[in-house]
Amino acid sequence: MSEENGSAQARFQTHAIVEVVLLLVLLAYMALAQSRIVGEDFSFTLVGAALMALVTYWTLNTLRDGLEVIADRFARSKH
Repeated sequence: MSEENGSAQARFQTHAIVEVVLLLVLLAYMALAQSRIVGEDFSFTLVGAALMALVTYWTLNTLRDGLEVIADRFARSKH
């Protein structure tokens, strides 16, 4: 059980780091997009939509991993 908990914690930490990087990239995109009209440059808009979808997907995965770590700790404390 401790091996599973360690791997869950390591996975959560890795996902959290990637999450921060993705959020920084999204912030940079938003800063670049400030002076543009939505839909004016289709490829730029498409990149933004894809980036937002990726950040959303990754955030949900990171939250799932965080809940898994919490559940492992809770189960371990009951035993």
